Amino acid sequence: MGAMFDLRPSGTGTGADLHGLDLSQAIDDVTFEAIRDALHEHRVLAIRAQRLEAPRFLDFARRFGRPEPHVLDQYHHPKLPEILILSNVRRDGQPIGLADGGTYWHTDYSYLDVPARATLLYSITVPKAGGDTLFADQARAYDDLPEHAKARIEPLVGLHLYGNRDDLDPASREKAHPLGDAQIAKRDIRVVRHPLVRRHPVTGRKALYAVSGSSIGIDGMDDAEALDLLRSLAAHSTQPRYQHRVKYGIGDVVVWDNAAMLHSATLTDPDDPRTLLRVTTKEAAS
Repeated sequence: MGAMFDLRPSGTGTGADLHGLDLSQAIDDVTFEAIRDALHEHRVLAIRAQRLEAPRFLDFARRFGRPEPHVLDQYHHPKLPEILILSNVRRDGQPIGLADGGTYWHTDYSYLDVPARATLLYSITVPKAGGDTLFADQARAYDDLPEHAKARIEPLVGLHLYGNRDDLDPASREKAHPLGDAQIAKRDIRVVRHPLVRRHPVTGRKALYAVSGSSIGIDGMDDAEALDLLRSLAAHSTQPRYQHRVKYGIGDVVVWDNAAMLHSATLTDPDDPRTLLRVTTKEAAS
């Protein structure tokens, strides 16, 4: 069997739609390699109009790497802890999922020693308005930096900690789900180090890495200078020309490459139901 699907690039340099795939059926190796190649080329894929049960969605996600359960374990799928439920729906007065995760530019799991590889979302309930995901292409943003800027940042190492660097108020909605002591201990949450410019683990292409979100400083640099540099890079790399917006239909599976992207959720009206399943896979430990 060959790679049989219709690939439709967005035309912006980032993102593509895939049509003609049925992920409820077994995906042969040739087809999966073509999907993975398309992910590396376009960095965000939307595989439209699927009908999946949660175990089948998880099986597909495993093809990209080992799933890593989210640290907020109270929002795990009740039978499949590798799946995080994203939802603004409440049942018997209690939220069934994480309602407002990641409403700022960030990279998944950049606060862990081993970074995230791919993240996959499966759209179950789509709101009437909003609920899109915004992406910012960090490979294209790096490419466009002047050579002197590339030379300056190439040797630098970022310091990362769980949370949003630009909003550390525990009462704010970005930190509406602070970690408990047990969660911090279980996942060994602490300051970790990642290069400011990372080579992609498969393609070798360079990209800015997590310059927004969890990055709280730069190794060996004064805090004020480090934050000024990080915020400057984040402002550059999230310009509209590097952005790609995904609007969800029911049954869409969206997968993105965390080695090359920042992303941000958009908020929805709490009375406008939205539910997705999420799996994030980790890179192989080096």
